[in-house]
Amino acid sequence: MTENQTTPNQSANNEVPTVALPDPAEWSRVMGDIAERSHHIIADFMERHKNDPLTMDNGTPTSIATAFLEMTTRLMTDPSRILQAQVELWGDYVNLWQSAARRWMGEDAQPVVTPNRDDKRFKDSAWNENVLFDYIKQSYLLTARWMQNQVKQVEGLDPKAAQKVDFYTRQFVDAMAPSNFLLTNPEVLRKTLETGGENLLHGLQNLVEDLEKGHGELRISMTDTEAFEVGRNIALSPGAVVFRNDLIELIQYSPTTETVQKTPLLIVPPWINKFYILDLKPQNSFIKWAVDQGLTVFCISWVNPEPRLTGKSFADYMKEGPLDAMAAVQAITGEPKVNLIGYCLGGTLTASTLAYLAAKRRTPVQSVTYFTTMVDFTEAGELSVFIDEEQLQSLEHKMAKTGVLEGRDMANSFNMLRANDLIWSFVVNNYLLGKDPFPFDLLYWNGDSTRMPAGMHSFYLRKMYQENLLIEPGGIELDGVKIDLRKVKTPTLIVSAREDHIAPWKSTYAGTQLYSGPVQFLLAGSGHIAGIVNPPAANKYAHWIRPDCPATPDAWLEGAEQRPGSWWPTWREWLRGHSGAEIPALALGSEKFPLLEEAPGSYVKIRS
Repeated sequence: MTENQTTPNQSANNEVPTVALPDPAEWSRVMGDIAERSHHIIADFMERHKNDPLTMDNGTPTSIATAFLEMTTRLMTDPSRILQAQVELWGDYVNLWQSAARRWMGEDAQPVVTPNRDDKRFKDSAWNENVLFDYIKQSYLLTARWMQNQVKQVEGLDPKAAQKVDFYTRQFVDAMAPSNFLLTNPEVLRKTLETGGENLLHGLQNLVEDLEKGHGELRISMTDTEAFEVGRNIALSPGAVVFRNDLIELIQYSPTTETVQKTPLLIVPPWINKFYILDLKPQNSFIKWAVDQGLTVFCISWVNPEPRLTGKSFADYMKEGPLDAMAAVQAITGEPKVNLIGYCLGGTLTASTLAYLAAKRRTPVQSVTYFTTMVDFTEAGELSVFIDEEQLQSLEHKMAKTGVLEGRDMANSFNMLRANDLIWSFVVNNYLLGKDPFPFDLLYWNGDSTRMPAGMHSFYLRKMYQENLLIEPGGIELDGVKIDLRKVKTPTLIVSAREDHIAPWKSTYAGTQLYSGPVQFLLAGSGHIAGIVNPPAANKYAHWIRPDCPATPDAWLEGAEQRPGSWWPTWREWLRGHSGAEIPALALGSEKFPLLEEAPGSYVKIRS
């Protein structure tokens, strides 16, 4: 150990820090309260889940166990590969031991393995400066890399099973990171010594509160939910609800320019989360920016459905969503056509709606923009690990009990896709460090999940994710009409994000080869949310654009022009050619569509 290195329980001058021990009586009282509350939580949880179908005794879907059994069987057919892998791992450990020994003796030594640059788990300086924790870190990284390589190299494994094994192996590897445990996290150890264990006591209280909030299922608090209120400090763009039915409130936003382009803009957001991701705060609000650009903007706000709406179908979402909204927009503005934006699942619905209108020989849409939207689910990304026949049956059985899929079930699946950022970082912060979650509007929105009507959600998962029928001519029938995406001639711009883990950009690119009208593709930097919500003033990321769409995404990217910063201005220039002449800005609503209430309305405030 070099002179400037210290162990976690030493200060820089080698003095043991003073530890203020908590009051034993207070500690005993709190622990007694926690124990009593925990007993009730566990008893209630076990009672509610004792009859869950299609799961093993530990609650794990049997399809996951089957995938791992198939992987193990395949792996054992080639013992020489296992032996070779063991020898390689042993060699890596020998190098690590030698490197650690040199550092213990005060010599410089290059690390055998290093974390990815964006891996936040090992940002504390002790992971590099302290020889012991550096050894723990590298030992974990070597083992994690070895495990993931082994499951990826198994030959003859069914592709779906291989994807499932890879995904859940990564979940296990992430869970076992040394940063997630008290004795192997230097930051937590320091905090424990500094506070005399108060951090752990507070963390245990946080844990019990999160278990109570989830009625026995852990619902990790990601932000201070009391710090935000829709309509008070988020979703602030002024406007009014001008139409309402069972499924939507239609919001028209107040103009901020004296003139606007005549063709109005209608946004169809997803209903898996709420629309205000596009209107979090004025600085990053896409809706405000679009209004300021001289557009007449309308946005659908979906209801957070109660069990009484269980029978609502995907076709109902089309009829009561974009179709009803377009009719209202046309009546209010007097314009025969609208420009559409569809975001994620809202984009899938928008594409389906355009195909439905094409089959009806109706053309009320001037142009359409898709944000991170899949219509071809051949390569659906990691979400597909949750969608096989066995898991769908289990999901449908769960939805049949209440008529809806609870929002937390969807949220858990999305969080698992980025477990280190959206699960384990909060485990460390809330339960080990004993800190309260930091107020963060994006994480508040992320936790403001919505329910899914059983009929609609089952149709979407089966017909699109599982069977991929949307790309088949006549494969999907909506309201008695067989639809075909190839009949859509509307000018189209597809916007995707390069690091999107929910709608992989190469999967979304498949849409460029389906539609019959003029199509352009735009690729943004970052991911599913940050890639879209990227205001020009932030001066972040880059984007890529080109006028044509060759057959493959790789060929497209090879010849695309890279532009710095936000893609919003590039989209605005594209939309300008589809938005008509300048006219005086319009007042909100009309005689037939009076103002029902101020934006953001009531539906968005219904919490699960």
